[in-house]
Amino acid sequence: MADYEVITEDNLEGPRAWCHVMYGLHALSAVGGILTSATIVGAFITGWPSILAVVINYVTRRRVALTWLESHWRWQLRTFWFAVLWAVTAAFLFFTFIGIPFAWALMVGTGLWVLYRVVRGWLVLLDRKAIA
Repeated sequence: MADYEVITEDNLEGPRAWCHVMYGLHALSAVGGILTSATIVGAFITGWPSILAVVINYVTRRRVALTWLESHWRWQLRTFWFAVLWAVTAAFLFFTFIGIPFAWALMVGTGLWVLYRVVRGWLVLLDRKAIA
């Protein structure tokens, strides 16, 4: 007997709802960066809502394997981990006097990129489509 459930379009509503929850948590973190003194990227990668979304993503991603929802799980994880990568890169640049303007530009650019990815992914999910 298999230890997994066969996923069909009929039983994707639960995972699709979790995907909405994860996008909502990521959006909450990003908005926290807009409304507070934190940066969008800083709030996104260190805020508990995004961290909780990443945990949910890793725990539930096996359930959506080989479905159109798998692309959303991958999109969200890549958004988070690339934001971490660019924030670490900006932190290293910040330690050099000449790199400070580049670090700020990288943080602003990454913040806008995070907002774009959360909004675009969520809109595509609302259309019940895979994200490229």
